[in-house]
Amino acid sequence: MKRRDFLKTMAGGSLAAGSLLLLNQPAWSAGDPESPFRISLAQWSLHRTLFDGKLDHLDFAKTARRTYGIEAVEYVNQFFAGKAKDEAYLKEMKTRAEGEGVRSLLIMCDGEGRLGDPDPDKRRQAVENHYKWVEAAKFLGCHSIRVNAASEGTYEEQMKLAADGLHQLVTFGAEHGLNVIVENHGGLSSNGQWLSGVMKQVDHPRCGTLPDFGNFRIQGEEWYDRYQGVTELMPYAKAVSAKSHDFDSEGNETNTDYFRMMKIVLAAGYNGFVGIEYEGGGLSEHEGILATQRLLLRCREALAK
Repeated sequence: MKRRDFLKTMAGGSLAAGSLLLLNQPAWSAGDPESPFRISLAQWSLHRTLFDGKLDHLDFAKTARRTYGIEAVEYVNQFFAGKAKDEAYLKEMKTRAEGEGVRSLLIMCDGEGRLGDPDPDKRRQAVENHYKWVEAAKFLGCHSIRVNAASEGTYEEQMKLAADGLHQLVTFGAEHGLNVIVENHGGLSSNGQWLSGVMKQVDHPRCGTLPDFGNFRIQGEEWYDRYQGVTELMPYAKAVSAKSHDFDSEGNETNTDYFRMMKIVLAAGYNGFVGIEYEGGGLSEHEGILATQRLLLRCREALAK
């Protein structure tokens, strides 16, 4: 059976674990220029399982590899808060990931203060609060930490403040060979024009974006067009988050046209990892990850042509 026929057949029904591992072995080697993109797993996809204690953070890399056949992961700092400076714990994380053949790509950092805080002392403190995550990410072999660009004030004031905080942090990150990347994550950061403007003001090769397909709600019912937003953020992207919530009977995400979105991603010249980030409630986390994975595989198969 040809691979494309195999994919079509398997996508039509549920996947047994063994079949899934076979299906998701990387179709191209890391250096193959014909690979449109590779698939990673964002830890937030399993946040309920982790918060409920049904999965230990130290077993996340193993789960990504053995359950989903995924070769790269994106951590969330909430799940090992207090461990950023615990070298023994970080060493165990690194050892387990490497033992499974899993790459640690980045740490998503939340709860460390507003990098665009109007108060210069609070802004500086927020910057310094992220230092430990830069150092942890470096130890784990990651390429980036993902941060937020929260601020307060007018459109222009927030742009200036966020750029200042990010520039301070990226200067430290660059000393460690790490990128600092910003996700569209509510507020003005979900306005693609605003966040791309912040990137222009920071103007540092180590500062970039992590476009998220679904995080374009600015506030309340005010939404920014997700396709326009991703288009505006992709020139600065060093990672991509394939956010998913709900799926129709054909296996397509009901909020985002993945084929259209992935064309935007690839048109920007990006062919790195695209992270599965299931956040819906209609499916279990496990089934949501599988549904997102199947959809990305269909996109990859089609766009490879």
